[in-house]
Amino acid sequence: QVQLVESGGGLVQPGGSLRLSCAASGTIFSMGWYRQAPGKEREFVATVSWSGGWTRYADSVMGRFTISRDNAKNTVSLQMNSLNSQDTAVYYCNANNQYWGKGTLVTVAS
Repeated sequence: QVQLVESGGGLVQPGGSLRLSCAASGTIFSMGWYRQAPGKEREFVATVSWSGGWTRYADSVMGRFTISRDNAKNTVSLQMNSLNSQDTAVYYCNANNQYWGKGTLVTVAS
C-alpha cells in the first residue's frame, strides 16, 4: 500500500514562490502533481519519471513550475515560481497513476 503526504502549501502573494513536497511510502514508480481549483475538476500539473530524467508539464505552468524527485528519500517536490491567482488550488500528489495524497492548499492572493 502506498501512502502520500503533501506539505508546503500556504498563502503567497502574486508573483511569489512556494515549494511543495510529497513524502511517499511504498513502491513508487511514476510521481506527479495535480490540482483542483474551486468549482473546477482536478487537472494535471506535472509528472516525473522514476529516474527523474523525464518530466512533463501542463501548458499553464510550463516555465514557472519545476518538478523533481529524490528516490533516496522517496519524495517528489514542486517548485512553483511566478504564482498568480489562477494557481490557487488544492494540490495533490499522485503516485503510479493510482494513489493520491490528501492535498495541500495553495492560495495566491494579495
